[in-house]
Amino acid sequence: MDYLIVTVFAPDKPGLVERIASCIANHGGNWLESRMSHMAGQFAGILRIGAPVEAQPALKDALLDLATQGIRVQFADLGPESSETWKPISMELVSNDRPGIVRDVTRVLAEQGVNVEALETSVEPAPMSSELLFRANALLGLPATLTLEVLQERLETLADELMVELKLNPDD
Repeated sequence: MDYLIVTVFAPDKPGLVERIASCIANHGGNWLESRMSHMAGQFAGILRIGAPVEAQPALKDALLDLATQGIRVQFADLGPESSETWKPISMELVSNDRPGIVRDVTRVLAEQGVNVEALETSVEPAPMSSELLFRANALLGLPATLTLEVLQERLETLADELMVELKLNPDD
């Protein structure tokens, strides 16, 4: 068994995921894991599919043929998986919205060797005012050599200048 990493994009409508799943199952693939989302009328997803090497050409062709139904598909090149040991940490961030928040926070994370494994962001009105609040929830992978305290300190330095509230908790 070998793996394919596939991204899919399409205008969102009922039955879309079923068409993708049927295509995979009908061509010898096994849907192993995925992350999917709907935003502004569009659907996007990333999938890991298991398939025997000999079945992959026909499976890839069938997935690409979904373009006739408005479903665009791309395949990622598989590289070796990292052997680094990560400590999973969840991060919640709230700030007054302004351009550059994601850049600034992710720069600090990258400088510390932190891997962003999942990230969800939104902008919404503050409860008691018309100010816009930026919210981020992330699953982070901390390198084994980085302590939670050091990361907290680095992010709090950034938070002071951005008026950001951070809450880091190790996942159980």
